[in-house]
Amino acid sequence: MIFAIRALFLLFSLNLTQAPVIPQEKIKGSITLSGAFALYPMAVRWSEEFRKVYPEVKIDLSAGGAGKGITDALNNMVDIGMVSREVYPEEVRKGAYTIAVAKDAVVPMINASNPALDAILSKGLKKETAGNIWITGMYKTWSQAFGVKGTIPMHIYTRSDACGAAEVWANFFDKKQEDLLGNGVYGDPGLALAVKKDPLGIGYNNIGYIYDARTKKQLAGIRVLPIDINGDGKIGPDEEFYKSIDDLIEAIASGKYPSPPARELYFVTNGKPKEAIVLKFIQWILTDGQKYVNESGFITLSKEKTVTELKKVR
Repeated sequence: MIFAIRALFLLFSLNLTQAPVIPQEKIKGSITLSGAFALYPMAVRWSEEFRKVYPEVKIDLSAGGAGKGITDALNNMVDIGMVSREVYPEEVRKGAYTIAVAKDAVVPMINASNPALDAILSKGLKKETAGNIWITGMYKTWSQAFGVKGTIPMHIYTRSDACGAAEVWANFFDKKQEDLLGNGVYGDPGLALAVKKDPLGIGYNNIGYIYDARTKKQLAGIRVLPIDINGDGKIGPDEEFYKSIDDLIEAIASGKYPSPPARELYFVTNGKPKEAIVLKFIQWILTDGQKYVNESGFITLSKEKTVTELKKVR
């Protein structure tokens, strides 16, 4: 009898000290996002990884430009707008609530079959030259812009839709998107294709649409046009960091690449988000989700910035 009581007491003691079994958190529901082409590939990756942890969550994504994303969010057509530019004061007054989630950059690009490719890449693009291409319209030939031989015309491309890439590129010259000159093309993929098909084309794009996510190299048919940061008319060793997307990401993170066109990417909601599932998704992106950022061709937020953004959704 005494032995039985001791055995029961021992069993009871073991149960008290055993770690409790905590069931995996189950959440279900749906989240909708729309907006910036720049942020779309990253949002797709985040959605895939998030659903591996929470498979009962449905996430609907669509790209259509930063302007569409913020309009959809403010009109409650989506839970989250993806925005790749700074939010305007008037949008904040309407209720736009921003959470930075990653960083990337806009870079100038030309066709890989440009007849003066090597000379142009070695000289690079001065800020003043870029302004005379997209803002004043003073330069209309490759000779005027880069001093190469001949009078070959330059075919200038820009974005036709309200978007972060164009706004950021215009900010490089302290201007707005509507100040940019060129043949308007819809969307990042469209602009990349337009330059790729035109040997005399010049444009700009988000780095995610110029580099191959798998090989990390520049896409066939397109070449990044290096920015001549110090304006000395040539690309020196400190300005050559475009060979792979990893090299460019490192340059952006270290501040070597100018800002703008380096930039933060945002989720925007109509007021501070209150839906539990939306909060969970954003919090996950700012914690576990950051480990997928660099490998997807984007730049992670700094630890300090991450802490700041997390406070916005707690």
